[in-house]
Amino acid sequence: MDSTFDEVTESRSQEESNPALAKRAVIEAQAFAGFWIRFWAFILDWLVVWGVNHLTVSPIFSLFGWSKGGGWFSPFSVTTTIVFLLYFAIMTKIFRQTLGKMVFGIKVVSLQPEKKLAWDVIFFREIVGRYINTLFVLYAIVGFTPKKQGVHDYFADTVVVHEHLYEKTEANV
Repeated sequence: MDSTFDEVTESRSQEESNPALAKRAVIEAQAFAGFWIRFWAFILDWLVVWGVNHLTVSPIFSLFGWSKGGGWFSPFSVTTTIVFLLYFAIMTKIFRQTLGKMVFGIKVVSLQPEKKLAWDVIFFREIVGRYINTLFVLYAIVGFTPKKQGVHDYFADTVVVHEHLYEKTEANV
């Protein structure tokens, strides 16, 4: 931006004469991801895990003649649940996002910038959090909280943000 010495001097004198102008600053922060974008990312992740389970776990069980039925605690259900939970935990730890979050351009970050996503945080957020969110009403809380956090996000001290979308706010300096 080109400006002359006189224009710069004039703008500084205006800021000095009006302290409100001099003490305002524009702050950019990553926008929080709301309920619907997180919902669609989860649906995409669910489809990925479903595909992985049906391309790997199901053929292995068929090859060995093991039963795929038997309820919630059958070996097949337990194995597919482990694959589901490991997918979310490993992807979030390594990339801070799952494939669904990558497609929609959102990622998980810690509310404490100096703190990385450690395994204990990932374990709680992705494994215990999935159990907590089996009551889907608790997951709907994301749509009503200021930082768009679910119950699992509150406990893990994390948020989900857009990668390339920022909110501008003005603040006093």
